[in-house]
Amino acid sequence: MAVSIEKSGKTVQHAINDALDELNVSADDVVIEVLDEGDSGGLLGIGRKPAKVRVTLEENEIADDHQDRAAQGTVDSGQTDDTYYGDDEENFDEANQEQSDDADEGVPETPEEAETTAYIASILSGIGIHGSISSYREENTIHVDVSGEDCGAAIGRRGETLDAIQYLATLVANKVSEDRMRVILDIDGYRRRREDSLISMADRMAEKVVQTGRPYRLQPMSPAERRIVHSSLQNFEGVTTYSEGDDPQRHVVIMPEKNDG
Repeated sequence: MAVSIEKSGKTVQHAINDALDELNVSADDVVIEVLDEGDSGGLLGIGRKPAKVRVTLEENEIADDHQDRAAQGTVDSGQTDDTYYGDDEENFDEANQEQSDDADEGVPETPEEAETTAYIASILSGIGIHGSISSYREENTIHVDVSGEDCGAAIGRRGETLDAIQYLATLVANKVSEDRMRVILDIDGYRRRREDSLISMADRMAEKVVQTGRPYRLQPMSPAERRIVHSSLQNFEGVTTYSEGDDPQRHVVIMPEKNDG
């Protein structure tokens, strides 16, 4: 029997955490739907709109689904394989099946990778996204890539929903693993495109700082995005960077580099 509750919070992650606490379950036992990503509001937070999620617990069905997917997992360590997820089984074509058969001949999939990909697939299927999921493990990092149509609901505004799913998937991986695991999830190439965009923007703003001699404050970003900016400008001559503010408004400042001479 399915049990669903809806929760609102300052962010999608806050709403998810409140729902998990009320149901007294872990993240890998539920299906999460992001109903509203919320809005931080304008000046002084005026017009703030909370995020809203629906969390569904289907005890028997989800438990069985996780076991089946883990048992049928076809993504081996160090190699990538496409596995269909969603409820339209006709899209699971012969090419994907052949890849699965080939992958079974390699190194066996680890429990952490199997549980993580199964959990991500269950979330995406629950919000009606269908396509393929591939993964590979690199030491203590599990890389998961998802491709499909209409993936916007799983990415969210500025990648907030994507980050929430990645966070929950990391909890699942660490629940199974004896070592500390990291999960990097990309959906429809969003992270790659966002990284390219951030690097390009950072270079343009750094050039502006060099020309004007004045600091430039970037828009608020997630910790991962701030790291990309810091790294891309680390060797940019004439500027230095630092972060200021508190999340979720923490941002990068590009400063003219002091000339000691």
